[in-house]
Amino acid sequence: MSIVSTVSVHIVTYNSEAYIQDCLDAVLAQSYSIQAIIVIDNHSSDKTEQLLRPYLDRITFVGNTDNVGFAGGHNQAIRLSEAEYVVVLNPDVTMNPDYIHFLIQQCKQDPSIGSATGKLLFKQSPKIIDSTGLIITKSRRGFDRGAGELSEAWNESSDVFGVCGAAALYRRQLIDDISVYGCFFDEDFFAYKEDVDVAWRSRIRGWRAQYCAEAIAYHDRGWKKGSRNKTPLFVRRLSYMNRYKMVIKNDSLPYLLLHCIPFMLYEVMSLGYFIIKEPKVLAAWANLFKNSSSLLAKRKVIQSTRKVALSKIYHYFK
Repeated sequence: MSIVSTVSVHIVTYNSEAYIQDCLDAVLAQSYSIQAIIVIDNHSSDKTEQLLRPYLDRITFVGNTDNVGFAGGHNQAIRLSEAEYVVVLNPDVTMNPDYIHFLIQQCKQDPSIGSATGKLLFKQSPKIIDSTGLIITKSRRGFDRGAGELSEAWNESSDVFGVCGAAALYRRQLIDDISVYGCFFDEDFFAYKEDVDVAWRSRIRGWRAQYCAEAIAYHDRGWKKGSRNKTPLFVRRLSYMNRYKMVIKNDSLPYLLLHCIPFMLYEVMSLGYFIIKEPKVLAAWANLFKNSSSLLAKRKVIQSTRKVALSKIYHYFK
C-alpha cells in the first residue's frame, strides 16, 4: 500500500478580489486530499478579505498589516505548514481537479525531483501556453518555457531548469535544503524572479525540476504583453534589479566569463533601452548597493554548499 503524502496549498493575495473565489473553489475541488490551505493577505485595500469570509472554516487566514511581497508572504505560509509538499499558487490561477495529484505522482517516481509544475495555459486563450517551466539563457534571463505557443506542442513531460511560481509544487526536503537564513524565497527580491532564483539554487544543490504535461492549470497573468507602460515603476525596478541579485548570489565566475559575449550584449542593449525609454528604472541600482552585503553573505552560504559539478548546472543555460 502506497503512503499518502501530505500537501498544503499556499496563496498570497494582494487586491485579488477578481480571482480569489475561483482560485479557492478550484483548490477545494482537488482530487488529492489537502492537509491545509493557507492564505496570506498582504494588506489588500479591495474586497479580498470580505470574499474570503465564507471560506474561513476551511482555510488558515493571516491578514498582514503591511505588504511583505510575494517572497515574504510565501515564507510566512511555509512556516505555518508541516506538509511534505507545498503548492505555491497565485490567486489568478485555477487548477484542474487532478493538478496536484499528477504533480505528486511525478515527484514520487524520483526522489531527486524537488519541484514540479504542470501545463499553465492562458485563461483568456486556453489553447495557448503561459508556462511549462522555466528556462534560463546565457545572458542570465529567465523565461517561461513555451510561452505563447500552442498547447498541443507541449504534451510530453520532461525535465526543466525550474518551475514557474504561479502554480508550483515543492518538496519539503527541497525547501529545507536550499533555504538561506530560514528563508526559502529570498525576501530581498520582494516579488518577480524569485522562482528563477529558487530554481538556480535548487540546481546548485543537485535537485531536479519536472514538467508534468497531464497537470493543467489556467493563469490570468497580470503582466501581459503591451502592458509595460501600465506597470508601476516599483514593479519594473524589481524586475530589472532582481536579475543582478540572482547573478551575485548564484553565478560562477568561470561560466560568467565563458558566457560574457551574450551577457554583455544584453547588458549594452538593456542599459541603452532604460537610458532612453525608462531612466527612472535605473534608480533601482541604489537598492542593489544597499543590499550588497546581504547578497554576498548569502552567496557564501549558497556556493559553499554546492553539491554538483558546475557543468551540470550550466547545461541548462541556453
